[in-house]
Amino acid sequence: MKSKVAVLHTTPETVLEDNIRLMEMAGMKDTLDPSATTILKDNISWHFPFPGANTTPWQMEGVVQALRGNGYRDITCVQNKTVVTDAFKGEDLNGYVPIFKEYDIPVLFNFKDEDMTWVKYEPKAEMLVLPRIYPEGIYIPDYFFGKNIIHLPTVKCHIYTTTTGAMKNAFGGLLNTKRHYTHSWIHETLVDLLAIQKEIHSGVFAVMDGTTAGNGPGPRTMFPVIKDVILASADQVAIDAVAAKMMGFDPLSDLKYVRLAHDRGLGTGDVRDIEIVGDDISNESWGFEVGDNGASRVGDLLWFGPLKGIQKLFFHTPLVHMFVAGSEVYHDYYRWPIKDSKVFAEWKKNTSWGNLFETYMKEGVLGGPVRD
Repeated sequence: MKSKVAVLHTTPETVLEDNIRLMEMAGMKDTLDPSATTILKDNISWHFPFPGANTTPWQMEGVVQALRGNGYRDITCVQNKTVVTDAFKGEDLNGYVPIFKEYDIPVLFNFKDEDMTWVKYEPKAEMLVLPRIYPEGIYIPDYFFGKNIIHLPTVKCHIYTTTTGAMKNAFGGLLNTKRHYTHSWIHETLVDLLAIQKEIHSGVFAVMDGTTAGNGPGPRTMFPVIKDVILASADQVAIDAVAAKMMGFDPLSDLKYVRLAHDRGLGTGDVRDIEIVGDDISNESWGFEVGDNGASRVGDLLWFGPLKGIQKLFFHTPLVHMFVAGSEVYHDYYRWPIKDSKVFAEWKKNTSWGNLFETYMKEGVLGGPVRD
């Protein structure tokens, strides 16, 4: 059976209903066990609400409505922190908190001991790199075992993986705060994590928002472009491949993580072999380019360039705090106040999706509790 990816063009007036229809078209009920807990894994690439960077509030609310309307009662959200994001600030500034309250969705944090424990896991599948990166063992949250998971990425570029989507969204949830150890082998890491997900979850699904897509050096410092599309699939490789093709990339030649996952049978990366349902996207090719920014040039040198051989000196010692501080200063105290907050303000004022975001900030939710 072919992998299926559902794609719809949408509007701010219909986006909740379109997300519900999208998930049903993509086979949600055939993928997710209704008797199991369903984890919502949002994507907060930057705690500031930069358009295209983070899970949108209508994406979150639409997915919750689709689940509740189809009998999925036990729903939680799991969040993580990174060296450049604050999960608590992110869920507030991006409009998730009122949705969690309205629909009674508990929020757990994979970095809080009272919420979950990191346990050693021995994958059944052959790993590409994780045992070498973590010789002491691979540790993942015990809470994830036996549960459904829905990834909520956006359509955007990434300075180290060209694009980022469903496969990359597992990175923050399944690896601890030492996940920067993996950056030199990021493509292989994403493939290993997908293999682990297939072993531990009762169902894996993704809903991707491209209402405003991110062009340029993502996942934070991008150029937002209105594209009015949403995607969903049970195949994490296929949805990333279709999104990449729409952005203008060749999934198998431009995205190593897609090619590796495709070759290992973890999903379908060849768009010709994917059943695309919903709207016709055969002529979609947006011409996106990743580019570079000041912060990424440092990473290029240390993770992929001539300094790769001595990267442990910088990232496995207290020196890592210097890079963490530098990233925070660059993103939060230079980029946001001087450049990106102005882009955000223009987007809110002059685009229909920005207007919808402002509505969420004022009203909290668009819909209300759905009873099955």
